[in-house]
Amino acid sequence: MRLVRYIVMIGLVLAVLPLNAQRRNAAYEEYIKKYRELAVHEMKKHHIPASITLAQGLLESGAGRSALARESNNHFGIKCGGSWRGKSVRYDDDAPKECFRAYRSVKDSYADHSEFLRKGARYAFLFKLKITDYKGWARGLKKAGYATDPSYANRLISIIELYDLDRYDEEGGLEFAEKFPNPHQPYLANGLLYVIARNGDTFKSLSKELGISRRKLRKYNELPKDYQFTGGEIVYLEKKNKRATKDYLVYTVRPGDSMYSISQKFGIRLSRLYKLNKMDADAPAPEVGTILRLR
Repeated sequence: MRLVRYIVMIGLVLAVLPLNAQRRNAAYEEYIKKYRELAVHEMKKHHIPASITLAQGLLESGAGRSALARESNNHFGIKCGGSWRGKSVRYDDDAPKECFRAYRSVKDSYADHSEFLRKGARYAFLFKLKITDYKGWARGLKKAGYATDPSYANRLISIIELYDLDRYDEEGGLEFAEKFPNPHQPYLANGLLYVIARNGDTFKSLSKELGISRRKLRKYNELPKDYQFTGGEIVYLEKKNKRATKDYLVYTVRPGDSMYSISQKFGIRLSRLYKLNKMDADAPAPEVGTILRLR
């Protein structure tokens, strides 16, 4: 269920401000879009997580822009080794003029990457892991000596989480990505998951993407059936709380605020916000400067 995927991301969302500072790289996104089908194909054939294949391709090839990738179609930094009988090129790496494999196409590079891991005895233990255990795979690749970089596993994991690559490891993940190429980024407020609506969103489109019924979306956000999104609205994916977190005891009303917008901002049910402040639901909007209780 897609909602489960959003809930699993809570750990990532908890650090949403630092992650937002790491803006997604357009070149990385283009690479993912271009080669995700190849990665999923290799996953189905060889049981290697597509997220790992894509993350390694991104990291090793600089999103396909390294000289080795551009000139030799080598997207995974695989060196020749004693068993390689194909074409090769020389590049400086850990030592000067090391031998790297060269391929006729990127597809060949992806296929050989799978064969390299499948036939390498030191990687055999990885295939006992679940296809969705990208963290285990990332750490296992580092342990097996795929790269000398001590932070290699963490870098792979960061790429996978920042670009949501683990969705390709799930059944139907590729179809979901093609249907929703620019999914809404989940955030967290008052312990609740939410997304920001875009102009053109509807309850129907959000329901299909998020895997939550239209009725629940309307109920969670206390919106009428005929409401039309204009963009910028907070849309909660679960029922709002009775009060704000301990960090927000009170709030000073600002120009443009309404009781509803404040309830959305802090993830508080509108009826509870009125009750906390001993106000009637049909009372006029509070004046600017009014101090409202949030707990």
